[in-house]
Amino acid sequence: MKGLRIVSTGRALPKTAVSNEDMSKLVDTNDEWITARTGIKNRYKCQDESCVSLAIKAAGIALERAGIDKNEIGAVITATSTPDYIFPSVSCMIQKELGLSEEIAAFDVSAACTGFLYGLRIAHGFVNSGMSKYILLVGSEQLSRIIDYSDRSTCILFGDGAAAVIVKASDGIFAQKTWTRGDLDALSCDGVNGKECFVHMNGHKVFRFAVTAMEQGIKEVLEKAGLTLSDIDYVVCHQANKRIIEHVKKKYQEHAHKFHVNIDEYGNTSAASIPIVLDEILNEKSDTASAGKQGEVSIAQPRKILCVGFGAGLTWSGAVLEG
Repeated sequence: MKGLRIVSTGRALPKTAVSNEDMSKLVDTNDEWITARTGIKNRYKCQDESCVSLAIKAAGIALERAGIDKNEIGAVITATSTPDYIFPSVSCMIQKELGLSEEIAAFDVSAACTGFLYGLRIAHGFVNSGMSKYILLVGSEQLSRIIDYSDRSTCILFGDGAAAVIVKASDGIFAQKTWTRGDLDALSCDGVNGKECFVHMNGHKVFRFAVTAMEQGIKEVLEKAGLTLSDIDYVVCHQANKRIIEHVKKKYQEHAHKFHVNIDEYGNTSAASIPIVLDEILNEKSDTASAGKQGEVSIAQPRKILCVGFGAGLTWSGAVLEG
């Protein structure tokens, strides 16, 4: 089986930042309360932007940084729970606006916050089979559309945003474990049959599940890859709650510095959270590279990255790849 390598990344955020002080004007809360329970200080909210426009912008940045012929993109996959339309898909709009070939697959994946990792598994299948040379994989969310801003237990958590990666097959590593356990009670959004579509969450149940899922994802994907955390350069967790990430980090104190946390700035951006982190760490790395364009992540010595996430479904996954 071939490995998988990130060629380039890009991210896009709405112009409007929403601080904890701003949230305190909507619901009975304050900065200290939100920060202590979630680690979140800020999030972004769409005004003139949308899930589609953010996805197009992030994808365009990734494509420009990749420095490849756009006709070599063999598929567009977008992970989202908040598309602008039931159909056409966000991915089809990306294909149109970026002028990609019509002879490609373009479709969306719905697996909530685990959607990007589900998409990664599909992307690997495309390149591993030889069907495609490059895959454009996007995570984009406009969660503000499905948030009840009178419910302080959920409205403080989520932000809008998008990020994209372009991946290709490599001689390096790829390993992934994916799980599903159907559950309506923990986390859901009921928007069919004319009902209001708001996120509903059992916070205690989700927290317990999240910690177990993250620990399982890390442990079992490392076993599948034949690696230990000593072999990993970066651990990229879904940014749902800082307390969840800190709880998991306690098991790996020696490697705690490998866990990147940015939830303070973005909140929980669902399917966009992992690729946003990837864009941050890989572009920081590439800025110090001795060769190549600024922002380009295709450098001589790729790093091993472990991604782990969980979401509604219930769904969870861990993956190891190179970037």
